[in-house]
Amino acid sequence: MRIATWNVNSLRSRIDRVEAFLARHDVDVLAVQETKAREDQLPLMGLQAMGYDVAVAGVNQWNGVGLISRVGLEDVQVGFEGMPGWGEPLAAESRAIGAVCGGVRIWSLYVPNGRKPHDPHYVYKLDWLQRLREAAGSWLDGETALVGDWNVCPTDEDVFDPAQFRNSTHVTPAERAAFHAFLEDGYAEVTRKHDPGYTYWDYYRQRFERDRGLKIDFVLASPALAARVTSAFVDREERAGAGASDHAPVVVDLASVVE
Repeated sequence: MRIATWNVNSLRSRIDRVEAFLARHDVDVLAVQETKAREDQLPLMGLQAMGYDVAVAGVNQWNGVGLISRVGLEDVQVGFEGMPGWGEPLAAESRAIGAVCGGVRIWSLYVPNGRKPHDPHYVYKLDWLQRLREAAGSWLDGETALVGDWNVCPTDEDVFDPAQFRNSTHVTPAERAAFHAFLEDGYAEVTRKHDPGYTYWDYYRQRFERDRGLKIDFVLASPALAARVTSAFVDREERAGAGASDHAPVVVDLASVVE
């Protein structure tokens, strides 16, 4: 089975790219983030004609997550237990959706950005990650994938210029500790050893062309699922050209289950 995750930065704007990507790489399950729309606003007929089922969560032009699967889409869950809210009035944002696809529970996650250290949104980000960790602990025994835009650079190698980011989010000790806590609990990040490259390049000052990026899109797998991973890669070509998202898709291949 081939799964992928991609912050598409508006599914409506890039639906043609998504359809082409699925066909080009023969993807079975695609987790998307920043869909930026309600379900009734999304052009899904092309995906459905290709044999994909779609589950999305979104309420406006911000955030939004989804799962696109041709190997089943069962037990769909919008949000995880204990997921914190944001805003006035306080409400859960569209940042997490999970479902069983081909026997694997896959979560499409869009972790809050944090904005700036000590900003209320940064506190919200750390709380959100802690609540996710608490929920994810109960999913370790099965085949589970936590995939998406984590908005964290776990190591200095994941930042094109660590000195430039020293006063920014994504690299603070607290954020890195929150990410590594999942690994300490038993999840394995399964993409880095196959492709350690960046997954995000800001549109600012031709950062993609100069390869000044960040690695913030990851696939964390439970032990049983990590044992099935055979390869992974970042599709940098999808970040090139006019109309591209500022993120590249991350693709992971799983060996078949032996009966």
